[in-house]
This record gives sequence, structure tokens and C-alpha cells, in this order.
Amino acid sequence: MRLDRRLLLAGLGSAFGLRSAQAEIDGKAQPAPQGAPQEAIRALPRSLPGADLEVIDLWPGDPPGGGSGPDAAGYRYVEGTFGDITRVARPCLLVMRPANANGAAVIVAAGGGYEFIALGNEGVPVGRVLNAAGITVFLLIYRLPAESWGAGPDAPRQDAQRALRLVRSRGTEFGVDPARVGVLGFSAGGHLMGETAVGSALDLYPGVDAVDSQPVRPALAGLIYPVITMRKPFDRTHTRRILVGDEVTPLEMKTYSVDLQVGPETPPTFLVQAIDDPVAVADHPLLMFSALRKARVPAELHLFERGGHGFGLGKPGTPAAAWPGLFLAWIRLHGFLRS
Repeated sequence: MRLDRRLLLAGLGSAFGLRSAQAEIDGKAQPAPQGAPQEAIRALPRSLPGADLEVIDLWPGDPPGGGSGPDAAGYRYVEGTFGDITRVARPCLLVMRPANANGAAVIVAAGGGYEFIALGNEGVPVGRVLNAAGITVFLLIYRLPAESWGAGPDAPRQDAQRALRLVRSRGTEFGVDPARVGVLGFSAGGHLMGETAVGSALDLYPGVDAVDSQPVRPALAGLIYPVITMRKPFDRTHTRRILVGDEVTPLEMKTYSVDLQVGPETPPTFLVQAIDDPVAVADHPLLMFSALRKARVPAELHLFERGGHGFGLGKPGTPAAAWPGLFLAWIRLHGFLRS
């Protein structure tokens, strides 16, 4: 009965969040037992019900930066029991189209300490909520830095920049207004989307085709229990260890601390955190919010007394479960949703 209950919770986006949070606390990622690699035409996690999703490869050939990448035997990635993604050989976008698209799009990056991607908890369930509001959702399957990529910690950032450009370049095809493409990230995915939001002035790879003429600054950013800083004493996360190791140089600290790169061009930012989060402690969003205020960037911060880490949409009936509605109200305030 315990296994059946966990499978049910995985479909609701709960069990995997608890597992990924414990992996961070333990100091190492512990993804669920590996399932079969995905076929090239299949993309929806097996642990979640529904039809297959449309897949868009990010790069026309090999990703920039070189490196061998993981051995995925010709597949894009490998999917675990609860919708966790590892061995990303071909970064891509999984498209979730709403029944009534309103022109807005959000690129979603699930977390997992940069060692796996928690698509079952912080991807598909979140995408369904956004779809219900008329938002076209693109789930980002990004390269994981420790999987033999030459670009190392910049590999996922390159993928995120390319994703923004690709969505904008194909806006007509997906019914998306290129001016209304936002990003939403969770935990390490929050770090990734935070880096993307503050680093839009820096091209992280040479252009490969006409797609790369598009801008990379998102219209807005939602960062949900994000890892923000590499500064002591708040750097005790698995995300930091994967990205820069145990010894952080001053340059690495600045490059991978989102709060240290905030400037006037940073887009409006929405932050959510539980005060009892043992992984990305509450100081992470507080540092980010302070930097946003200093730069006069529109920002909204919600701190919940309880929730821990990896709560996804939030357990029904708890205060943390209010954040999706708050986020939708906030993006409407900024003109992102239009009737």
C-alpha cells in the first residue's frame, strides 16, 4: 500500500517534492530508481496521466561548449519512476498547450539540485494550472552540469537562453506574443531562471542560426523556493556544490549569486518561500528581494510560515497552496494576462 500511495502522490506532485527536498538535506541528490529512456517521440512522464507532449529540440546540432554528455543510448533523456529526469543528452522543450491560449507563455524549470529535474512535482502539475489560465507552457529539459558537458555550470544557462529565443522565434506557431514570455523556476530551477533573468545582457554562446537574433530578457520571472546566493553562510546547498564545488572563488560567487547581478534591466520578479525551508533558507529570497528593491525593480515576496522545501503547488489546504493564485494575480497586474 505504501508504494501505491506514493504513486498517487506523485501524480499530484507531492511525494517527489518531499524526496527531492530530503536529497538536498542529505547533501546529495537521490533520484528515484531509473525507468526506461524516453523514445524520441515520447515526452510525458510515465508516472503522470495524459497524452504525450510535443517536443522541441533546443539546438539544431550538438549543444555549445562541447563535452561528451551522458550516455543515453540515442534518447533525449532518462525518466525515473516519479517523473524525475536525468541523463539529458538532448536538451529540449515539452509543450503544454492550453485549450484557450491568450498569447502568454511561461518557460518552466523544475529543480533537483542540478543533478536531476523534478518534472513530476514542479513541471507537469504546474503546467496544468498555468494552462487553465490560458498560458502556453514550455517545460525546460536542461543539461545537468555534472553530466560531462564542456560548458559545465553554464550548460543549463545556455539552454535557458536558447529556450527563450526559440519560443519567441516560433511565437506565431504557438499563438504566443513574443513580448509576453516569462520564466518560472523551482529550487535549482529557480536559480537557473534567476540567472537567466539577471543575465540577459550576456550572451553565453555564439549564435548558431536566426533564432539567436531574438532577445533573452524574460518579461517577468517567478522564483519558487529558489537557491539564490553562493555567499556564506547561506551556501550550504547541493546546488552550490554541483555548480562550483566546495571552494568558491570571488568570481564564481558573483557569477552564480543571482542577487549580486540584479540591475535596472532585471524583469519584475515574484518570490515564494517557506520560512522553515531547510535547504534554500529564507535568507535566499530575502537577499534577492533586497537587491530588487535597491535596483527599483518591481517585486513581490511571499513568505509562508511552514511548507519546507520542494512543496510544488503546495499541499491542499495549507497556506503555501495559495501561491499559484497569488502568482496569477501578480502577472495579471503586470499586464501579462489579457482578456
